[in-house]
Amino acid sequence: MADLPTHTIVFEILTRLPAKDVGRSKSVCKQWYALLSTQDFVKIHCSRSVVSSNQRVLLIDDLTCSVRPIISNNNDYGPSSTVTFPFHHQNNDVSILSHLNGLLCVCLNHTYELLLWNPTTTAFKRLSTPVSHGFYINNLDAIGLYVDADDDYKVLHIKRRSGVLGVYVYSREVDSWRNIPFITRQEYLSPHFNWSAGTFCGGTLYFTVCECWIGGTNVVICFDVNSEQFKEISFPPVPYNGMVQGVLVNVKNVLHMFASTGMFEMAIDLRTLQGDYWIKVLSCPPIPPISLSLWCDITHYVTNGNWFVMTKLGKLFTIEMDMKPFECFYPVSWFRGFKGAVFVQTIVSPSI
Repeated sequence: MADLPTHTIVFEILTRLPAKDVGRSKSVCKQWYALLSTQDFVKIHCSRSVVSSNQRVLLIDDLTCSVRPIISNNNDYGPSSTVTFPFHHQNNDVSILSHLNGLLCVCLNHTYELLLWNPTTTAFKRLSTPVSHGFYINNLDAIGLYVDADDDYKVLHIKRRSGVLGVYVYSREVDSWRNIPFITRQEYLSPHFNWSAGTFCGGTLYFTVCECWIGGTNVVICFDVNSEQFKEISFPPVPYNGMVQGVLVNVKNVLHMFASTGMFEMAIDLRTLQGDYWIKVLSCPPIPPISLSLWCDITHYVTNGNWFVMTKLGKLFTIEMDMKPFECFYPVSWFRGFKGAVFVQTIVSPSI
């Protein structure tokens, strides 16, 4: 097959197939199986799969786990399909901590184990070790999933435990954990600070780190995934008249933050990172018609220009970005956080 002039054409066609069709195509012949298993094929297929039409929503409740397509033109879901967890669990006690290129980093809440899982191919990899690496404690630890310049998928695990304060990196390539120094203020590892999950953008993992009281310190911690160096940049300027939260979103490889502040009425600014500075893009006035409780989270971006804002109680509202200033919030059914994720279907494997 390699001698045929159609080889390149076949490669180009196969890299554009949906992920599940690639899996079925592996059974065509030995040559196709070998071709579709190469890292070059997986990398190119992944780059062509990261499009809005290939987005899926994974929802976990106490009884079922399901995947639904997103219908972008009306912000709705398509028909659901049930997913069976390929690993042992108890009553769907699976928390989704991070996701990238079709891989999910999840935690089994009854054992605290970390796993990498591709829900499209059903392949998974346990990251826990006998020496206590790869175990996650909710509200104390932070996780970031990323890929470095050598195309090695890695997990950054920031552990904050009684007597154990450290930062560890798991490499898919070598299948092991190692400790790295945390070169910034050690006080950020204190449980008085709330760490977000890591958002991967432009070769850097970004975490918001917020002190757990009104008027506390708020910063953004950056982790360069190639040099493995940490640095601190400032949080966007927000009034300290209530609770403060910054939610990071990667939009077309540009980092954005929804910075919200307030108590019962939340004011929200959308900012984008340029260098080490935050530039205001849009500002939303307080929203008295809708009670947003104490917190609001940004879930994900859809390429038709809509953002989704969700309260901590699970109520979602849609912001139409072409409306300046914001005038309407439309309620949408949604589940998010530890029990849901938006991901793209790929054939990226959790192990080599």
